[in-house]
Parts: sequence; C-alpha cells; structure tokens
Amino acid sequence: MTSFLSLRAIAKQLMAPGKGLLAVDDFPAGIEKRFAAVGVVATPQTRRDYREMLFSTLGFADSVSGVILYDETFWNAKFPAVLKGIKLDMGQKPLALSDGELISEGLDGLAQRIAGYKAAGASFAKWRAVLKVSAVLPSRNAISANTHALARYAAICQQMGLLPIVEPDILMDGDHTIERCAEVTRIVLDELFEQLELAGVDLAATVLKPNMITAGSKTKSESQRVADLTTQVLINHVPTGIGGIAFLSGGQTEIEATENLNLIAKKIHATFSFNRALQDTALKTWAGRPENIEAAQQAFAHRLKMNALAAQGQWSLNLEQA
Repeated sequence: MTSFLSLRAIAKQLMAPGKGLLAVDDFPAGIEKRFAAVGVVATPQTRRDYREMLFSTLGFADSVSGVILYDETFWNAKFPAVLKGIKLDMGQKPLALSDGELISEGLDGLAQRIAGYKAAGASFAKWRAVLKVSAVLPSRNAISANTHALARYAAICQQMGLLPIVEPDILMDGDHTIERCAEVTRIVLDELFEQLELAGVDLAATVLKPNMITAGSKTKSESQRVADLTTQVLINHVPTGIGGIAFLSGGQTEIEATENLNLIAKKIHATFSFNRALQDTALKTWAGRPENIEAAQQAFAHRLKMNALAAQGQWSLNLEQA
C-alpha cells in the first residue's frame, strides 16, 4: 500500500503552477458523437490517431501535469512524459425510484482493476458523479448515493496506492439560475466531504474536480459573477486541506472556460482539468486528415498555453489574437 505521503506528492505534481490536466477519458460512444460531427468514423485506430496527435504536440508537458485516460487509450496509446491517470467509473445508469437521475457504477471489483492500472504505471484516477439540476433536483437520494460512491472509490484508491480525483459534476443542462447552481453545489460539497471523512479519506492526498458555478446552459453567465460565486462557495465549503482543485469545463466554450478559470485563479489556487474546452478547435481542425495534423497541434498548443496562463491568473482576451 502506498503511503499518504507519496500520494500527497502526486497531488502537488498535478497542481504544479502553470500546469493542468487533460481529460481524454471519453467512452467510445461519446467520442463517436464528437467524431461524427467532424466527419470522422470512430474506430480504435482513429481514436488512437487522434489522441496520439494531441500527446505529441510540441510543448505538451510544459502545460500539462497529467492526463486522464479511458481504458482503451491507457493500454494502446503512445504516452507523453506526464503523470498517467485512469477513469474508473463505468458510466452512469438510472438511479432506482428516481426522476431520471443517475448513479455512477463501477465499485464492484474496483480494487482488482486498480491493481492492474497501478502495475502499468497509473499514478492517479478519476470518478465522475453526475447530478441534474432543476427546481427540485437533485434529490437527497441522488446526492447521498453519488457522494457515498465517490467516497468509497476514493478510499479504495488510496488503499491501493492511487491518488483519487473526485468529480461531483453538477450539470449545466437546463434553465436554472446561477443562484440555484450555487445552492446545489454547496449542498453537494458539504455531503461529499462528510462522506469522505466517514470513509477515512486523506484530503491532502485527494484532488477535487468541481464544476464552476454557472447558470443553466440556456442562460448566459457573466464571467465575474461566475468567478465570485465559485470562489465564495469553494472557500466556504471545501476544507483547506484538500490536495488540489482542478475544474471541469462542463459544457462551456473554450473561451468561456479559460476566462472563468483566469478570474477564479486570481482568488484561489486552482487549475484546469478540461476535455472539450481544450480539444474542440483541435478536433475540428484535424477532422481525421493527416495533412491537418500540424495545424491541429498548433491550435491545441495554443489552447493549452492559454489555460496554463489562466491557471495563474495571467490570461487576457488580447492573448487569444497574439
């Protein structure tokens, strides 16, 4: 069993100044939809080609501290010299006796799966819990079930020697207000940290991957309001001993995610753990064509640089045109 001390060191590496995490942990069905939108047929080879195009981008390790991978990519891609992480939840399924809410599965046999990933070089892991927002959702049952699963996952990770990233993803989908998002996030974080404490999880050897506080996707959120509410909620509801905070982008555009991260990072120490907000332009530029690889890598390198600056509160919109 790896000591908490070594896991805390991994947390510090992931939270290195001017660096963040790249999430390339889409399930095959998810990447199939994104590929189809740019005219690419998703096969094991095209998925591997795309991800290796990202990994081989010049200067990749200058802005990226770690990469979160899906099982297929973990075993089959040429990997850069950064920390290697693995998505451990098995996706979301309907929560019984609930109004369309979801529960993340994958706890059965988790220790055995972790042993294989750790032996193959994994340093950390991620588990995503999805919570829908409305005037009445999420229910207490959904909050309790998902935070309990996150805590059980985190405890098993630490027992087996992986640093856990816990991701309570409060979805942007819908027409809820930014204040409703803040209210739900407060409730979820309080329940999450109570569950983590009950499970004996070492917070300094844990990284939180939270949503930013935004209104539902049908309403535009003003960036300063996002930053103010997000930092207020995290300061008041996340223990100071947490190993790190790395935000998900949660459906924001590339510029929105970067701008909001920049404003948040002026107030608290945080970084990014983005998927689409790092990859959208690169994917559209690549479009499955070998002749587009250089241009796609340039677009990806630019997005990485912008977010590395944002994680230090040093980004400005003028730099996007530089």
